Amino acid sequence: MQTKRTIFPDKLLPYALLAPQLAVTAIFFLWPAAQAIRSSFLREDAFGFRSTFIWFDNYLRLLDQGDYLNSIQVTAVFAVSVAALSMGVSLLLAVNVNAMLRSRNFYTTLLVWPYAVAPVIAGVLWWFMFNPTIGILAYALSVFGIKWNHTVSGTDAMILVVIAASWKQISYNFLFFLAGLQAIPHSLIEAAAIDGAGPFKRFRTIVFPLLSPTTFFLLVVNIVYAMFDTFAIIDATTSGGPAQATNIMVFKVYADGVLGLNLGSSAAQSVVLMAVVVLLTVIQFRWIERRVKY
Repeated sequence: MQTKRTIFPDKLLPYALLAPQLAVTAIFFLWPAAQAIRSSFLREDAFGFRSTFIWFDNYLRLLDQGDYLNSIQVTAVFAVSVAALSMGVSLLLAVNVNAMLRSRNFYTTLLVWPYAVAPVIAGVLWWFMFNPTIGILAYALSVFGIKWNHTVSGTDAMILVVIAASWKQISYNFLFFLAGLQAIPHSLIEAAAIDGAGPFKRFRTIVFPLLSPTTFFLLVVNIVYAMFDTFAIIDATTSGGPAQATNIMVFKVYADGVLGLNLGSSAAQSVVLMAVVVLLTVIQFRWIERRVKY
């Protein structure tokens, strides 16, 4: 089988087509990343009038800060919880919608809408519903004897931000899971049903293994989402509180750099966060991808 090759008559045309994307990457990613790495080795005053090169002191001081070590632990719990909850619920919804025939498109449209909501709006929405004074969900919990107050309880605050962040991501995961389910040949499922396999066994032995590429892709995306794109949700709901119970790493970068004006420490934290995400992605591709069946 021969593969077709695209030949450009002008040798400069491929570079011209790539130039806009490369420019965007260089301006909005490579340059800020280089500036953050440079700033992580400096001690600067809040007004930028003076800077001192201090080598790795900013990184070493992070290891002595209990609140930073706490943010790493909080981030790990938050990221795993968001990825598990959002992917689990979206897979359940996708399986049920895929089984529908007439109303599939209608339910798909309804489930996609939340993805268009801005993260800060999603955070405010769930903050209102769980507000201990006026929130309808807080009132419903009180009927069952559950006292909800995320302003004083770290556990309640973590549950709130996990639910808000997961709800925002469910629509994205749902679309990919539904597309993956629709790509599975129905003949395989029908053959397993004829052989006597029940719905759960068919899903466990046929459907889910064939969804492994989609699941792996969404796992990487959801981990990155939880560690980077949930800043607005944290800021709108708990602002890292109470008692730093929801102070994830990306929010601490903002709190120390923008609010605390500790630019060197904030830059070092951003570099560490970027390195952690890259390391997690490499680990996922190195070990977890082995279980993926393409």
